[in-house]
Amino acid sequence: MSVFDEFAASYAFDLDDFQVEGCRALEAGKGVLVAAPTGAGKTLVGEFAVHLAIETGRKCFYTTPIKALSNQKYHDLVARYGPERVGLLTGDITINGEAPVVVMTTEVLRNMLYAGSRTLIGLGFVVMDEVHYLADRSRGAVWEEVIIHLPESVTVVSLSATVSNAEEFGEWLETVRGETATIVAERRPVPLYQHVMVGRRLLDLFASSDVDASAGFVREGAPVNDELMRIARDDWASTRLMRDRRSPRKGKPGSSKNPRSVGNGRRVWIPGRTEVIERLERDHMLPAIVFIFSRAACDAAVRQCLDANLRLNTPAERDEVIDYVERTLGQLPAADLEVLGFHEFRDAASRGVAAHHAGMLPAFKECVESLYLRGLVKVVFATETLALGINMPARTVVLEKLTKWNGENHADITPGEYTQLTGRAGRRGLDIEGNAVVLWQPGMNPRELAGLASTRTYPLRSSFRPSYNMAVNLVHQYGRHRARELLEQSFAQFQADRAVVGLARQLRKAEDALAGYAEAAKCHLGDFMEYAELRRRVSEVEKEASKARRAERRDEASVSLERLKKGDVIVVPAGKFAGPAVVLDPGLSENGHRPLVVTASRQSKRLAMPDFPVPVEPVGRIRLPKGFDGRNPHLRKQVADSVRKAVDDLPLSVTRPRLEKGSADPAVAEAVRDLRQQMKAHPCHGCADREDHARWTERYFKLQRDTETLARRVERRTNTVAREFDRVCQVLDALRYLDGDRVTDRGRGLMRIYSDLDLVAAEALREGMWDDLSPSQLAAVLSVLVFEARRPDESPPRVPGGPITVTIEAMVRLWGELERLEKDHRLAFLRPPDAGFAWTAYRWAEGDTLDEVLTRADLTAGDFVRQMKQLVDFAGQIADAAGDSPVRKTARAAVDLLRRGIVSTE
Repeated sequence: MSVFDEFAASYAFDLDDFQVEGCRALEAGKGVLVAAPTGAGKTLVGEFAVHLAIETGRKCFYTTPIKALSNQKYHDLVARYGPERVGLLTGDITINGEAPVVVMTTEVLRNMLYAGSRTLIGLGFVVMDEVHYLADRSRGAVWEEVIIHLPESVTVVSLSATVSNAEEFGEWLETVRGETATIVAERRPVPLYQHVMVGRRLLDLFASSDVDASAGFVREGAPVNDELMRIARDDWASTRLMRDRRSPRKGKPGSSKNPRSVGNGRRVWIPGRTEVIERLERDHMLPAIVFIFSRAACDAAVRQCLDANLRLNTPAERDEVIDYVERTLGQLPAADLEVLGFHEFRDAASRGVAAHHAGMLPAFKECVESLYLRGLVKVVFATETLALGINMPARTVVLEKLTKWNGENHADITPGEYTQLTGRAGRRGLDIEGNAVVLWQPGMNPRELAGLASTRTYPLRSSFRPSYNMAVNLVHQYGRHRARELLEQSFAQFQADRAVVGLARQLRKAEDALAGYAEAAKCHLGDFMEYAELRRRVSEVEKEASKARRAERRDEASVSLERLKKGDVIVVPAGKFAGPAVVLDPGLSENGHRPLVVTASRQSKRLAMPDFPVPVEPVGRIRLPKGFDGRNPHLRKQVADSVRKAVDDLPLSVTRPRLEKGSADPAVAEAVRDLRQQMKAHPCHGCADREDHARWTERYFKLQRDTETLARRVERRTNTVAREFDRVCQVLDALRYLDGDRVTDRGRGLMRIYSDLDLVAAEALREGMWDDLSPSQLAAVLSVLVFEARRPDESPPRVPGGPITVTIEAMVRLWGELERLEKDHRLAFLRPPDAGFAWTAYRWAEGDTLDEVLTRADLTAGDFVRQMKQLVDFAGQIADAAGDSPVRKTARAAVDLLRRGIVSTE
């Protein structure tokens, strides 16, 4: 029996075809990319890699994008293989790190590769779960770094959500990792049906006869339920009617009754959250995940369920929940439980309701996940972070809205996000079908919703770019030339090069056409391309001279307009209103002068610079009526008559001037004469077919210009990542972190700092900005390089005074200097430091209680712990990078001060 047959026999169900194919490929020694819908069971292929490693005496690393997923996978593997065979590394947690199977975050593996860790010895497999995370703007580069730098002997197992360019990604993996099997599964193990909840009714989104619910996506253009379209039309009409009735022309608001509107005044009644849950319970559609996209709204939804006395658990289930919550969360400091909302959490969970979002303490989230999987929490109100690979499948997924905050504004969710969220509906082995429910909202367009549910165009796009830390680590390991070659193997460059393929094809066609045009222009008397070049140069010299003369005359015209005064009579030289006029206002402006005039034809107009291609001088002057108003036709007639009288006796050459062509520059004239003489002397000048040949050369030169533009586009797209790496290295050369292929002593510190502001930290450390700070003060100033507010805050952050304020100001100045250096090298990596967490970090290090810190900082417990853990990790990096400076000891002391209370228990 093969290793795979033994593995498959350990499951109580038959494996799907794509799982069998993936496992067989692994056993045959190939790398594997599996792209499958959420909940389809692609992690089974990753688990076979673990099994294969154990059976063959090799190591397997199982990487995930987030610590919560690492923790969950660790517990799953411990349950299967035992604690002695499985380890966990998440940056702040180390359990059995030398075990044959180690679960870790992707950043931990990246750091191990750069450090040349001995733990890598014997590594045979790396599973990259949620590998599509490489598209993430802030962290995605880590996945590509790992894939590129892993030893050739390591087999990579990549597990991805369904993306429309899986084949392209698989092709890249094969390029950089060797033979790789790309396996795409688009059929769900549990059929998924799409619904819209309109009032108390649950309607199908699509015409049911046209939908294959077991597919990973609905075909594009599938017909929408006619009843939904009718409701949308009626709701729009109702909204318009209500708007008309509120209009002042229609009387007082609400003075007319709308017999067709109900409930909240709209034709479509919108149910509350508890009513939605009650409907799902009545239809046996629980457990459910309700995605709300707002942390505060998730917590509010739980309170609404409590206020409505909603109970989804039996008395026995309630008691089981209470016992579990008290056992699992009782380890937290008793003084903090009240601050953390423990009692409300326990009460809600005992009723079968809970929230799940990044603002919660990780221990609380893990408690929710465990209770949900045990069937003791029936409804979870969640933000989209829950969709990131955490094992919490539901019978039903509800989306309250189709917009979410993306960090900058509220934007529509993408088809990929919609698929990722709704893909959690349908539990394999438990449900015969899954349900995606979208709540009706005012103005909803069912066709747009159908487009979200049926679109398969969500490609995986690389977000890779070389950082300063990456550059010094690569140069240290490989030297600059080899590092450059490695970066050219990135998925980002692969995608750019594939885009270049189409441009290059156009370029080849254009070059072939150029050769054809040159052939058609051949002349038996001589080189006609040489003759045509002389003709072209004559034309270009004359055009350039004319252009220069026009620009000179425009400048002269602008100066002449600046001399005009109110009452001056001028002759407008060009444009629709050319002819005599009187100036009412010179209209001087930095963006171009626009004089206001009344013309002899009685029109009051604001002119523009194109009306004055040549300078203009006053030809007379009149007195304007007192209080003249250009909108008064009687006054305009009076002024127009005065203008005509002022120019009556002037010669026609003044009142109707010809636009000057301008005399040619003597040097230009000489150059043109010389070129024309060369043309006449050329043998092709006397060819009878000269003009016919000339038409082909004109086409040639036009296409040549287009071809040169195309070639520049190809050049810009080729080696883009490597060129950016060159610019990064130039910055590091200027700061003396690199010296050719050598990383200097100064650069060795930067190798240990993994942060958006790595260069600011390294420079601050080098300049000794932190040498005289206490551990608490250092914690505060380091936080400005770690913290980044979720939303912009106009008010200045609260910062402790004294040395902390002085140091932060110095760091901001340092950042400004580095930003200018970046701009000189066409880079923009370093975001501004953010002091929004400095006060909190300082007070926590000084020993303030959790209640004091959270209340005064207006932070959730989850945000506080996450930021503290990032700060602890960063302070550890600074200690490692500090060498023998005083900061090493201070940073380690700061870590000890920060790692207390709930920060240490999480």
